[in-house]
Order: sequence, then C-alpha cells, then structure tokens
Amino acid sequence: MTHLPFIIAAYAVFVVVLAADALGTYLRLRAARRLALQRQHRLQARDKTRPAAPLATELSR
Repeated sequence: MTHLPFIIAAYAVFVVVLAADALGTYLRLRAARRLALQRQHRLQARDKTRPAAPLATELSR
C-alpha cells in the first residue's frame, strides 16, 4: 500500500496532461473556425461588390 499515493499522482498527471491536450485542440479548432468564417465573409463581400458578369457567348448560340 505504500505505492498507492504514487499511483494516484501518476493518474492525476495523466488526467491533467489529457485535459491540457483537449483544451489546446479545442482552442486551435476554434481559432481555425473563426479564420474560416472571416475568409468566407471576406469572399462573399468581394463577390457582392463585383458587378454581375454578362452571359458567355457560348450560351446564346
């Protein structure tokens, strides 16, 4: 029974490292999602400012 505190400490360290990894992954995904939304909004705004292109001549033939 003298090893029990060491085993508990080892599991505690494992849980802390696992939680830190999960938190880091969550923050990375949140930042990537935010950047993707900004890119999408920027592209949509760029498309709205562009005048509509006339139909191609191949379509009228």
